[in-house]
Amino acid sequence: GSAVAGTLFFASGIFATVAARRIMTILAQKTFLFELRDRRRVAELAKANDRLVLLARTDPLTGISNRRWMTETLEHLWGSDKRCLAGAAMLMCDIDNFKKLNDHLGHAEGDRCLVKVATILKENVRRDRDHVARYGGEEFLVLLPGVNEEEAAAVAERMRKSVEAAALPNPGSRVSRWVTLSIGVAVQTAEAISPEQLQQRADAALYLAKQTGRNRVLLHRPELSARKHIRPGSLGA
Repeated sequence: GSAVAGTLFFASGIFATVAARRIMTILAQKTFLFELRDRRRVAELAKANDRLVLLARTDPLTGISNRRWMTETLEHLWGSDKRCLAGAAMLMCDIDNFKKLNDHLGHAEGDRCLVKVATILKENVRRDRDHVARYGGEEFLVLLPGVNEEEAAAVAERMRKSVEAAALPNPGSRVSRWVTLSIGVAVQTAEAISPEQLQQRADAALYLAKQTGRNRVLLHRPELSARKHIRPGSLGA
C-alpha cells in the first residue's frame, strides 16, 4: 500500500509539473500575441497620425506644402531668438492676371495652372534645403536658406522664365497671352530680422513688381520708389 501510494504521489507530482509548465507556456504565448497585437495597433495609430499631420501640412490641390507648414518651418529655422544666423531669402510669387484666366478658361483650367506652376517652382530649388509652399490663392512662398542677394535673384529669375516658357494659356492677361509670374525677393544678410519682417519686405517687392508692369523679378531695396519703372525680366537694383 505504501509503495502504491508513493507511486501515485510521485506520478501526480509529475503530472502537476507538466500541466503547470504547459499552462505557463500557453500564457506566455498569449501574452506574446497580445503584445504583438498591441504593437501593431500602436504602429497603425502612429502611421495614421503621421498621415493626418502630413495632410494638415499639405495643399490638397498642388500637393506641395501649405501656409501652415511654411509658418512652422520658419519658426523652426529662426529659433526662439527670431534670428536666422545663416541668412535666408524669401520669394513671394504671384501669377499675373490669374482671375482673368479663371474667367476666360474656367476654374478647372485655373487649377491645372496652379498645379503646373507649383511643379515648376519645385523643379527650380534645391530639394535638400529649400522650401516651396502655396501661400494662398495664386500666391506661392519660397524660402531659400543660406543664399545671398545675387543667388536669390538668379533663382527667382529662373523660376519666372520657366513659367513663361511653359506656355500655359492665359488669353485674358494684359501682360502676355501666356501665364506669367511676378516675384518679390527679400534677403536677410548681416541684419537680423524676423521671418515676418522678411516676408513683409518680399511682399512689398512683389507689390511693386505688380505695379510696374508684372512678369518681373524685383529685389527689395529700402530706397525703391513705387514710380520706378523696371523692364520685364530685369532685377531691381
